This record gives sequence, C-alpha cells and structure tokens, in this order.
Amino acid sequence: MQSPLFSERLAITALSTSDAKFISELLNTEGWLKFIGDRKIHSPEDARSYIQKIINNSDISYWVVRLRQDDTPAGIISLIKRDHLEHPDIGFAFLPSFTNNGYAYEATKIVLNHFVGNTDHPFVFGVTVAENTPSIGLLKKLGFQFQKEIEVKKEKSLVYVLSKDRFYISEITKTFFDSFTNKGSSTPKLDSLKCICIPEVRIVNSNGSEVIYNLNSFVEPRKKILTDGTLVEFEEKEVYEKTNVIQNIAHRHSI
Repeated sequence: MQSPLFSERLAITALSTSDAKFISELLNTEGWLKFIGDRKIHSPEDARSYIQKIINNSDISYWVVRLRQDDTPAGIISLIKRDHLEHPDIGFAFLPSFTNNGYAYEATKIVLNHFVGNTDHPFVFGVTVAENTPSIGLLKKLGFQFQKEIEVKKEKSLVYVLSKDRFYISEITKTFFDSFTNKGSSTPKLDSLKCICIPEVRIVNSNGSEVIYNLNSFVEPRKKILTDGTLVEFEEKEVYEKTNVIQNIAHRHSI
C-alpha cells in the first residue's frame, strides 16, 4: 500500500524512519511488552534501525495510524507473512491514550478492505495470546473466527481466521443496515441499496402474512418516514450473525 488510506477520522500511511520517536514510545508501552514482547528498543535511534529492518523485509508491512485533525500518530497496523502460517497475519497496537474509542477497529477495517481487494490470499489470520482479551474481542468484532492453537518457540498462541468471502458478506450486510440510519447527523443512504442488490432482488416480509417487495417498493415508503420526521434517531445494526458459505452460495442469519 503506497498511497495513504483515509477515513473520516484517520489517515493510514506507510511506516518510515521519521516515525522513530513514536515507534520507540509504542514498543515500550505496557500492552506491547506484555502481549507482543520486548524488542529491546530503548531510544529513537534503536527504533530507526528496527523500522529499516521492517521496510527491507518484503514479508512485512507496517502502517502508522494518524488522527487526521492534527496528524498525531496513534497506533500501527501490520500485515506479516510468517513462515509457520499459510496466510498473512494482521496485527494492531495503539498507544494507551488512543484506546477505547474505535480507532483500532476503524483502522483495521480500512487495511483489511485494501488487503482483500489486492491479494490472492483467500484468508487472513489474526494471532494473539489467550490473555490478550481486548485483541480477541476486536478480532471477533471484525468477523474473525477461532481456528486453532499453535505453539512456536515454546509459546502458545491462538489463531483466528477471516475469509475474503466472509469479509465481503459482512461489508454488504453493514451497508444494508447503515442505509436506514438517521441517528445523530447521519442521513439515510437508501440509494446505496442499488449498489449491493441485483435488479431482480426480492425482499420478503415473512412476519405474519408474506409480502414480497421489489427494491423500489421496499425503499420508497421507508425513505419517506426516515426523511419526513416520522421516524427520527433511528439506527439499525446487526448484533448477532451466523454465516454459512457453501461453494458460491452464502446464507447469513442476522439479528
């Protein structure tokens, strides 16, 4: 990824030696030392050498996550192809002052979206230790599922996996639910349904008597009540899902 990627709040740029001071600070945080390990980085000079080794290794990609409002570095996202894993492993780490505000989820989603659209790998892994419950929670929120436990150099880790198919299905589902939201300053984006639905789509309401809609007959009455003040502060989102993919057919059950 050469060009920066952006969200409303974040800019994600390739790691460079100019990030040495930030990397020196990040690698000596309690969370990094506890869950990732001591890299013996004790100064910006050490960090510059560490960064250069990363840049020189074609199996490793690191990006710095910055706040767009003032360009402050907040964390990193990494993708590493490890010898003992068949597919790349995505990782994330943030300074303590930038946790618990959605930055890690937001940034990792951006990198995942870029990765799955530009790779032949059908899967991406997330690897962490059992004690790192925040990372496990984030991996699950991103759609990763537990696959196996491995032991490398006498250290046990948990491997979570996300398929490209599952990622795209989750993104389509999120787009569907988000299109109805008018909570806060959000504006319903019902026209976006045309981008994720084929013209022949049929939407079935099976609550009681069955009603079948085409896309227009489904959207129009909902657009009216979401934009004329009838229904305000409305948000629809998925709180549980189960996805089954068999060959080229997927079924997703959402609540």
